[in-house]
Amino acid sequence: MIETYGYARAGLLGNPSDGYFGKTISFAMSNFRARVLLFPSGRLEIKPSKTDLPVFENLEDLYRITRWRGYYGGIRIIQALIVRFVDYCRENGLELEDRNFTLEYESNIPQRLGLGGSSAIITASLRALCHYYRLDLPLPVQANLVLETETRELNVPAGLQDRVIQAYQGLVYMDFSRHLMESRGYGEYERLDPALLPNLYVACRTTLSEGTEVFHSDLRERWRRGDPEVVDAMKTWAGYAEQGRACLLQRDYARLGELINANFDLRARIYRIAKGNLEMIEASRRAGATSNFAGSGGAIVGTYADEDMFARLTEYMRPLGVTVIKPKIVR
Repeated sequence: MIETYGYARAGLLGNPSDGYFGKTISFAMSNFRARVLLFPSGRLEIKPSKTDLPVFENLEDLYRITRWRGYYGGIRIIQALIVRFVDYCRENGLELEDRNFTLEYESNIPQRLGLGGSSAIITASLRALCHYYRLDLPLPVQANLVLETETRELNVPAGLQDRVIQAYQGLVYMDFSRHLMESRGYGEYERLDPALLPNLYVACRTTLSEGTEVFHSDLRERWRRGDPEVVDAMKTWAGYAEQGRACLLQRDYARLGELINANFDLRARIYRIAKGNLEMIEASRRAGATSNFAGSGGAIVGTYADEDMFARLTEYMRPLGVTVIKPKIVR
């Protein structure tokens, strides 16, 4: 029996420039995780989790759950991963033994809230496959395979940030500069000591479920057209991540907080932000905390000064139906 995990992640700075030759800082947290079990069997089987079953209590239950997690469960993304995994092995002369297996999964990561729920399931599944077939794939390759599962097989627009942090875990500074990506297919990924981080929180609500594909489809089209506003924004976001790395190393948390706020503020200038997301940002800043999107919306991340501020933050978020947590960084 092989048991593997993939963890939720939050983008602290630089997001969403990862898919546009930018730079980001992200961390993985064990508060939410996807879990995969894989074991030998007579046939190859992907077992559905309860989120894949089309059984609901009533009409309202169907509506609520669909708005939260979307129209698809995990089976399609795991199947897509296996196809991409086989293609990769064939392309690289890696022979896979003729051994069937059964794969089961479960996840408590809130879906479609920018916490990397789908990529966590794929990451955990890829780890299990590598273990089962005794393959030691480099972490940059693992991150690329997870991304390609979504972009090539499922046609979901996405960047590498989620997949890199879920492959490496911990706290990582990522440089996706064009010359690196085009010359070798992956960026420069630097592990940072999580002890460098100030007090962090993550807040999310389950009533917002726009999905990453909605945000990235519009942004990518503008970027491809050479929209000066978007092109300049990508460079600025990359600069925020680069400055943020220096702030962490110097423990300059005041400046780091300014960058976190600026990251979101720039996003709000070039893209329409849903009312519920704005409410979270505004509530966090009224409490004195900093705030930025953790991903593409539905969850935010930021810093707070002390326990009094965290209590105030929690109090301000409660009427919005928002949960506030202290992330446990996965080492």
